[in-house]
Amino acid sequence: MGRLFGTDGIRGRANVAPMDSETVLRLGRSAAHVLGRSEGKHRVLIGKDTRVSGYMLETALESGISSMGVDVLLVGPLPTPGVAFMTRSMRADAGVMISASHNPYWDNGIKFFGADGFKLPDETEDEIERGLAPGHLDEARAEPDLIGKAFRIEDAVGRYTVYLKSCLTRGTKFDGLKIVLDCANGAAYKVAPMVFRELGANIITIGDKPDGRNINLDCSSLHPEKMCEAVKQHGADFGVAFDGDADRAILCDENGKLLDGDLCLAVLATARKRAGDLPGNAVVGTIMSNLGLEKALEREGIALHRAAVGDRYVLAVMRENGLVLGGEQSGHLISLEHNTTGDGLLTALLMAEAMLIAGEPMSSFQSLVTRFPQVLINVPVRERRPFDEIPSIQEAMKSAEDLLGSTGRLVLRYSGTELKARVMVECDNDDKCNKAASEVADAISQELGA
Repeated sequence: MGRLFGTDGIRGRANVAPMDSETVLRLGRSAAHVLGRSEGKHRVLIGKDTRVSGYMLETALESGISSMGVDVLLVGPLPTPGVAFMTRSMRADAGVMISASHNPYWDNGIKFFGADGFKLPDETEDEIERGLAPGHLDEARAEPDLIGKAFRIEDAVGRYTVYLKSCLTRGTKFDGLKIVLDCANGAAYKVAPMVFRELGANIITIGDKPDGRNINLDCSSLHPEKMCEAVKQHGADFGVAFDGDADRAILCDENGKLLDGDLCLAVLATARKRAGDLPGNAVVGTIMSNLGLEKALEREGIALHRAAVGDRYVLAVMRENGLVLGGEQSGHLISLEHNTTGDGLLTALLMAEAMLIAGEPMSSFQSLVTRFPQVLINVPVRERRPFDEIPSIQEAMKSAEDLLGSTGRLVLRYSGTELKARVMVECDNDDKCNKAASEVADAISQELGA
């Protein structure tokens, strides 16, 4: 069996191990044991998105944690970055988010934050995983008079709203703006409309009626078509589509044209550079960030550092180099001065503020980045064998790289959450992109296809 923790916590089908009550109870017990070793009373904060299985997993976690003598703080449905913020704000020893992000409702997941609001390092996750063996911590359970208690934090949404508004320049108002918000029937369904309305905006909401099973269903940052149509229909200034746990956001301008994470990163970085307020004159993207982003930043005197895919890897490179902005094409943007993880709501607020400062419509930002053609093919696989051990795949990669020459690049990797290989090709010509990507994808399918 491979490592249980992936690049973004533990994820799987709800009510099937490891996302079943029995495993999650042991997970809570082990996490409480690892994270609460120092003297004194300890507290772990738990948030979730709107999946029906969240109730079951929240109860199991609460039971496991409290059985170790650790108190539990329950904040209910709240975006992942809200859980990171509340963990720090309430001085909890750890935070837990129950969510499978952009996945359908029948999946769920669990990710941990340390007391500082950052995701746990691999070695800590490994230690928690070792404690999951049945009976492993039976003798470490708390005595009856030391069992932990659970407390529901009723004002978590309000606290997070106040925090988000504090991230903007003092006095910033959105009076007169008409904005479409697609809340993905997920964790942002309460807080997103609240914060934009409190700033004075006129809000049109879609995906704001979760029923436990409609999270990400025909909506969200993965399916922004409804948002784009609603913006055009209502004559809105722009739209925002969040994913299920609202740690990412995709925007569209007043014409319904999308602004992905690369473009948002370019907008925010350029604005700060021109204001003389971009530490290191550099930002962090990923190996998947478009070449057009790199060229646009170069024109502004901004360097692009590339990290592996995953916001934890973006964050690691940011911290290593003392940088404050980083992000992914998918809409995960990290503003390290404000929060410790990707925050879709914060991204949307900062983009709205940038638009107001520029005094131009959101579409004016589209010319900042000229995208290179990019093709991404996901290939279902039965196992994650190293590509360099398979001659036919190496041969296909060599052929693709020869075809692309110096005007393009090939990125091949496995998904961190699914049994899929991801083939990305980028160059100055659509036909070359498609041909190179197809050759490599076909070789992978023949050797490793599910």
